Amino acid sequence: MNSIKGLFTWKRTLIVSIVVLFLLNIFSFYGLYTNKFYFFKIDNYLFPILSIIHFVFLYVLWFKINENELSDPPMRTLEYALYGISLVYIYKMVDTIIVLSSYSEFENHLIPSTFLPLGYIMLALYAILLLVTLLAVVYRKELVGTYIFDDMNQHVDHWNN
Repeated sequence: MNSIKGLFTWKRTLIVSIVVLFLLNIFSFYGLYTNKFYFFKIDNYLFPILSIIHFVFLYVLWFKINENELSDPPMRTLEYALYGISLVYIYKMVDTIIVLSSYSEFENHLIPSTFLPLGYIMLALYAILLLVTLLAVVYRKELVGTYIFDDMNQHVDHWNN
């Protein structure tokens, strides 16, 4: 993990996350079998909508690191939502693997020449997204700090006048 952290500083992690999310948002509308974009399918909008939460988490992480602030409950909520969204990322990656593995079943059919190259690119992007998401959480723990669960009334002074 340290060699990966040496390659991806926290700034590079944020930049790579933004670029990969942007590309995968575009590819969420792309049909591998048909080599066309489908903008009128409602389920194609799921990934871009969920990626908004990821973008917000990245912004909050950037802000907290730059301002040297500690973690807070809204950031914790965003991170927990990101854990759930990571399951969607894993699902999309497995779905891409399944689609790519179906190539041999449709050899006799007309499959676009972009099927395998774009499929492998999408698979690599999902893998990179999972890696940089994990790195973002690691950097949050190191640079922003851990979440303190017994911190509900930290700033409330009940007995002082």
